[in-house]
Amino acid sequence: MSGDAARALLRELFDAALAAVAPGTAVARVIEHGPHSLRVAGRELAPEHCCVLAAGKASLAMARAWHAQAGPPRVGLAVPREASELPAPWRVIAGAHPLPNEASALAGRAALELAASTRADETLVVLLSGGASALLSAPLPGLALADLIATTQLLLRSGAEIGELNCVRKHLTAASGGRIAAATRAREVIVLAISDVIGDDLATIGSGPCAPDPTTFADATSVLRERGVWDAAPPSVRLHLERGARGEVPESPKPGDATFARVHHHILASNRDALAAAEVRARARGTEVRRESEPLRGEARAVGAAIARRALALRGAQPQLLLAGGETTVTVRGAGRGGRCQELALGAALALDGARGVTLLAAGTDGSDGPTDAAGAFADGGTVARGRAAGVEARGALARNDAYDFFAREGGLFRTGATGTNALDIVLALVEPDSGA
Repeated sequence: MSGDAARALLRELFDAALAAVAPGTAVARVIEHGPHSLRVAGRELAPEHCCVLAAGKASLAMARAWHAQAGPPRVGLAVPREASELPAPWRVIAGAHPLPNEASALAGRAALELAASTRADETLVVLLSGGASALLSAPLPGLALADLIATTQLLLRSGAEIGELNCVRKHLTAASGGRIAAATRAREVIVLAISDVIGDDLATIGSGPCAPDPTTFADATSVLRERGVWDAAPPSVRLHLERGARGEVPESPKPGDATFARVHHHILASNRDALAAAEVRARARGTEVRRESEPLRGEARAVGAAIARRALALRGAQPQLLLAGGETTVTVRGAGRGGRCQELALGAALALDGARGVTLLAAGTDGSDGPTDAAGAFADGGTVARGRAAGVEARGALARNDAYDFFAREGGLFRTGATGTNALDIVLALVEPDSGA
């Protein structure tokens, strides 16, 4: 198989994975119409008594699906990353991700106001997807938006995992950590979520706006200390967390709080669904599939090298696909550009250097990898040599955290544009038959 053919097959498998976690389809699947009512995820609702908050990278598609299938809500607010329009009565506030902006702060306040405006005979429906943490970033009293931005940036550069990052966010922002559920007077809250976290932890998806928060101010302080950024954090953040640990600032609602007796969460789609769809498509194409038993996590470059070595060890008489999903991290040491998928692919390229018969694709299902216009990158045994021919060394690029420039010059960037969903990252390694086997 030529390099172009291998890349085309990997793109086909990636597209199959995306289709399985399409937000509009996922929402439509759980909505049923009765003669005089609406059933959502098995619960009876009165359509005219629904208020809907959609937040996250998939919020536009989820809101459109709700509107088409369930009808217009009494009040609707969508908080996506990109500006768009929805029919009345929806209001759209486009925030920013991964670093919040003024619109994110506005959106966080608007979400709390929507929750507080619900009546006791109504249902609050929350259409939740990854990215909601940054998109709903109203600072808690005593903090400024600049404090949230600086702290988030420090944690991202330190290689913090999403659970650590969201633990801190839940103690700095007003719409996270169960506070939307606490703010509403609705008789029930239904959360329909597309998961972007390993294990589908409800308290971590979008920083759990309607889920009890098991973490504390002390935990948030520990994250900053263990990641080595406590001293660099804004003084206002350190003071806020210290005051919270002393009980001078109210904690987020915890497990066992009566607030959550009326909250019902439903996971509509996850990384497992995406991987399963890619596996089905690969098998239909006559390719054996080896699926990693554990989700991907850890330093991206090391994970990429490990996957490449496992792929090389699979070469035999039949074509095979090594399939994995999860979310790695990048500890930023240089001044380059890239994202975790591009850095993973560059780590894999170095391990594959000179080898034949393995082509790898690492990409984010949201179509965005770090602060770049790429979803990820391809790598194979010729990647390092092509980079050298283009005037860039792979090891040097990795040392600078400059995977984007390397792949832009070498030709391996994988671009999809915004996909409208977000179900973690996918790594596909196609292993061609060994002609000597």
